[in-house]
Amino acid sequence: MTGWLTQPHFVTLEGGEGAGKSTVLAALRDALQADGCDVVSTREPGGTPLAERIRSLLLDAGDEAVAPHAELLLMFAARAQHVQEIILPALQRGAWVICDRFTDSSYAYQGAARGMDVHFIAELERHAVGIEPGLTLLLDLDVAHARQRTRGRDLLGGASPDRIERERDEFFERVRAGFLTRAAQHPQRVHVLDASPEAAAVAAAARMRLADYRKALA
Repeated sequence: MTGWLTQPHFVTLEGGEGAGKSTVLAALRDALQADGCDVVSTREPGGTPLAERIRSLLLDAGDEAVAPHAELLLMFAARAQHVQEIILPALQRGAWVICDRFTDSSYAYQGAARGMDVHFIAELERHAVGIEPGLTLLLDLDVAHARQRTRGRDLLGGASPDRIERERDEFFERVRAGFLTRAAQHPQRVHVLDASPEAAAVAAAARMRLADYRKALA
């Protein structure tokens, strides 16, 4: 991929709402730390004070509709800040970075689901980001199952769905298709994991995939 620098110690987790990315992130972080690794775990949009403020702009369900171009550019503004302030400094000191979402999400949400030009997204990725993960785990879950999980999570936590979560099922079907397209296009980097089993089983499968990846790096 000309224009991108692959970072072997950079691991990203992708998938739709309710796929269990937070649980898997914690499992991978704990596995690396148990092996004595320096680990930074982070998320997108967000990860820095500025990027977290942009996250609020993106996800808060306000009265004003967010135009697709505005949504995409805000995502990349947050990502550019995140890369420069958190991700690259950690990688440069030799740490592992595990991130809940990265640029693949823009191809799925803003590209496949919103209909934005993927070539424009690629240009933003090239100029504003400049790096790609060495390993991406895509937690794949059908939309109906994901809806059940997020509904239960919101009820337990007392939270209201954010602006993205309020989209219709058709939107999330396009998101899922977009992620699977990315996996097909980048099979060496993106590995699809079935996210439908219990969280512990999915986390175990993710730990195994990370272990295999680390062996291949050695």
